[in-house]
Amino acid sequence: MSSEESFSPILIALLLIFVTIIIFFLKRILKSGKRNVLLTGLNESGKTLIYSQLLHNKHVTTFTSIQENIDEYHVEGKSVTIIDLPGFHSIRQQFFEKHKESTKGIIYVIDSVTLPKNIRDVANVLYNILTDPVVMKAKPELMILCNKQDQTLAKGSSVIKSMLEKELNTLRNTQLNQLEQLDSKDNARYKLGDVSKDFSFSNLYCKVEFAESFAFNKNGSVDLQALKVWLGRLVN
Repeated sequence: MSSEESFSPILIALLLIFVTIIIFFLKRILKSGKRNVLLTGLNESGKTLIYSQLLHNKHVTTFTSIQENIDEYHVEGKSVTIIDLPGFHSIRQQFFEKHKESTKGIIYVIDSVTLPKNIRDVANVLYNILTDPVVMKAKPELMILCNKQDQTLAKGSSVIKSMLEKELNTLRNTQLNQLEQLDSKDNARYKLGDVSKDFSFSNLYCKVEFAESFAFNKNGSVDLQALKVWLGRLVN
């Protein structure tokens, strides 16, 4: 065996190691480039008040916005960009499309008081987020924030999780049945987990966490601690 032949396997091995290292660092660079955290949800869920308390530590009188609010959230010398998307249904999607490419995390805010009567709309918006091709590819972390927990009629996070799983299971089955009737080839992304079982957040492609909050109480108190802990982990 010639010296050239004996070196070939070694060169190939070194080349594979080099390519692996390059791919690893490219993934790290691309991941680090995603600095946006989207704050979204239905209108009047309390998003903008959460944004104001989180970023500026103050209560503001909110109103229906037609523009996003953007600011930096700092944790131990690091930061992410928090983007509060308009909640109004006719413009929410266009701002989501604008910012989803660079999203590191998504905070989906739910009004824990009105959820029983709005469960279909709340689940439908969440389903559209979860089945978005860009989101599915990026796999951002998802925080489902059950807001207005200071109010007597608020549902707890465990109850809300159960309600959402039930409604999302119905939505998923309905969507898949419609696509099958149309003989659509674009139904893989609508499966959302194991379709042989009832829908569960634990079977999703991304990490999902539920938490409770309230951004304003009559006595002036605020509880965003669980959200701050989640953001701290996300930044690091």
